[in-house]
Amino acid sequence: MGRQANETKPIKHICAGLLAHVDAGKTTLSEAMLYLSGEIKRLGRVDHRDCFLDTHSLERERGITIFSKQARLELEHSIVTLLDTPGHVDFAAEAERSMQVLDMGLLVLSASEPVQSHTETLWRLGENYRLPCFIFVTKTDLPNAGRDSIMKLLQSRLSENCVDFGLEAEALFEHIALCDEGAMEEYLNSGKISTGTIRRLISGRRLFPCFFGSGLKTQGVRELLEAMDAYAPDRDYGGEFAAKVYKIGSDAQGKRLSYMKITGGSLKVRSPIKYKDEKGNELEEKVSQIRLYSGSKYETAEEVSAGQVCAVLGLSACRSGQGLGAEAD
Repeated sequence: MGRQANETKPIKHICAGLLAHVDAGKTTLSEAMLYLSGEIKRLGRVDHRDCFLDTHSLERERGITIFSKQARLELEHSIVTLLDTPGHVDFAAEAERSMQVLDMGLLVLSASEPVQSHTETLWRLGENYRLPCFIFVTKTDLPNAGRDSIMKLLQSRLSENCVDFGLEAEALFEHIALCDEGAMEEYLNSGKISTGTIRRLISGRRLFPCFFGSGLKTQGVRELLEAMDAYAPDRDYGGEFAAKVYKIGSDAQGKRLSYMKITGGSLKVRSPIKYKDEKGNELEEKVSQIRLYSGSKYETAEEVSAGQVCAVLGLSACRSGQGLGAEAD
């Protein structure tokens, strides 16, 4: 599913957040996404404690995601950064911090217990951040209420504009047309709805594509990836450098890492950045290294452009939620 070696590198960057209630199957789905896109060669399992994104010993021991982490995968037209956020309610603040840099959310639901109280909390947070959202109902290989019943539940508990993207084309267009007057007019005039219109509706939270399958058995995951590649929202970025810091961490050697999304222009190694610390003192520090993390491993880059997510060394006092350059706090 990834790009061919001789293809031009795509310029579309998608930052997608994996959101879920604990034990919904989020980490297992991320394994399937990475495997089918060619980023990993074998599927890990939570119960085997060898999942690509559960890198911390506490996570492997408890079998849950505690810290937000990222993985990169390549699709035909896009590079996707997956931000895996904690599903346990005790670590909800970590999930919310990540939302400020997302282009879209991927809400993962268990077919046996689709909508729980924390699911609705995550959905409301997505509304607050005006976050476009895809939904993947996993564990459909286990006993569940059935596809039609689950769709009715999603439409009543989350949004009436949740649409099953597993429908045949004509039925799918009919359901999408009901979400928006412009889409209805397009459908009545042409008998179909364009990719651009579908992308616009998703971006404006007028449409929430829903997919069904099994992360463990990789069922339905390829269709999800293809839809993300086709319909994930496009972003317009300015030419002036801007970035939003969403997490502060450290590497194995104790070096301070500032995780950020570039929201305008570009950032180069050795670029000076002016910002204020918590006490209001103005600092100017140079970026000493830029890292592109995927799981516990990373590549270094000399420059990153708008839309990309990276970890930066050299900033001693910036904080989560801080805007850099033209980006406001």
